Amino acid sequence: MTDWPVLSAVTFLPLVGVLLLLLMREDSAYGRRNILNVSLLTTIFTFLLSLYVWYQFDSANPGFQMIEKQAWLGTGISYHLGIDGISVLFVPLTAFLMPFCVLASWVTIEKRLKEYMIAFLILETLMLGVFVSLDIVLFYVFFEAGLIPMFIIIGVWGGRDRVYASYKFFLYTLLGSVLMLLAIMAMYWQAGTTDITELLRYSFPRQMQTWLWLAFFASFAVKMPMWPVHTWLPDAHVQAPTAGSVILAGILLKLGGYGFLRFSLPMFPLASDFFAPLVYTLSVIAIIYTSLVAMMQADIKKLIAYSSVAHMGYVTMGTFAANVQGVQGAIFQMLSHGIISGALFLCVGVVYDRLHTREIAAYGGLVNNMPKYAVAFMVFTMANVGLPGTSGFVGEVLTLVGTFRANTWVALFATSGVILSAAYALWLYRRVIFGALEKESLKALLDLSGREKLILYPLVILTIFFGVYPAPVFDATAASVDLLVNNYAAALQAAQDVALSAQ
Repeated sequence: MTDWPVLSAVTFLPLVGVLLLLLMREDSAYGRRNILNVSLLTTIFTFLLSLYVWYQFDSANPGFQMIEKQAWLGTGISYHLGIDGISVLFVPLTAFLMPFCVLASWVTIEKRLKEYMIAFLILETLMLGVFVSLDIVLFYVFFEAGLIPMFIIIGVWGGRDRVYASYKFFLYTLLGSVLMLLAIMAMYWQAGTTDITELLRYSFPRQMQTWLWLAFFASFAVKMPMWPVHTWLPDAHVQAPTAGSVILAGILLKLGGYGFLRFSLPMFPLASDFFAPLVYTLSVIAIIYTSLVAMMQADIKKLIAYSSVAHMGYVTMGTFAANVQGVQGAIFQMLSHGIISGALFLCVGVVYDRLHTREIAAYGGLVNNMPKYAVAFMVFTMANVGLPGTSGFVGEVLTLVGTFRANTWVALFATSGVILSAAYALWLYRRVIFGALEKESLKALLDLSGREKLILYPLVILTIFFGVYPAPVFDATAASVDLLVNNYAAALQAAQDVALSAQ
């Protein structure tokens, strides 16, 4: 137990900003500026506190740390928080992206700014809660409640078809999670606890593991999203405001991958081993099929959205390879993709704010009058392709190495995704950035403003830094990943020994 509840502080600090915003009025330029300043300062303080969490984390300890636990009398459910090497870096990643969302919305949100910022701060608390929860019911509450503010953000501040996209997003993700709720109830009846630390030590019967795995898979696969339940994502991205797309791609998609690592692999190892070929198949289809679909897109946001589905295929593939390289690669890929995809959507927002169109054909030759923007966009494009020296390379290579150790054919087919991602990403970059500046509507466009530099430059630095020096990530995750992989292998070996002795 910690003397100071730092995890509660970092999780619920955004709600302090919400309370301050509720006291403010938006009926003047001065009021709007105060709302923006309070929102920005709240997200910055939350990020600084998340860095303190990372600093205090003992990377040599594979177990849960900074534990906070308070029983809720009569329910069997507890307020139980903690982090380990699998979850610790998702806390600063979430907090890191939020100030950029506020800055990206500084001039673009013209109506209901206060409600917009309140929705984002509530969403931040709910996302952070997912990564620090050590009670499965508490995890489910945070996991599902995050749908509500994102549903509102897309439905109120989105594009022309925002209502359709928001309902599709909500219904897809909610339907999968109903099955997870039933599985949580079954786990409680079987194990007599909702404590994640105790459930990790409990050995569920083989047949029960199968049904529990499928129920959790239904929820996490939609959230990732995996093929073929990915169709909600392009619509949600296209209609969402820029900051909504950043959080959707940067954090919300990672909740599914985190769920696989926290629940599916360690709690249902026999079922995970049995269904690994299914996950490999769906992952390879996602990598190849959605890459081909991305090539056919005329909308920049849709292209990047389909790219996200392909890159999440590497995450699921590496996770269920269930070896150190695969799991380390999956975690790194999620963290890296959170930065890169968020940056790409911010780049789209820069030109959309100027021209109010996302059609690729509307652009061309921007390098001539927006060279700084062209350089930033190039770094993120190369990282999305997986160029060595960028963070995108490290995660992809590790997942492929881990998968190669588990199944050579799966790794062979998945490697084609590297070629396909280069094809659609470089095609997009050439169409938007290179060529002659012929369109009259583009000739008056100005390069990055001070606010936009403040948004993009830190992301450029991080993309290159973690591509050249990924050690801080691996140092934090290594011990917990080793424990996860060893426990998984031990469970499979024990089941095999039981089967042999029964013969």
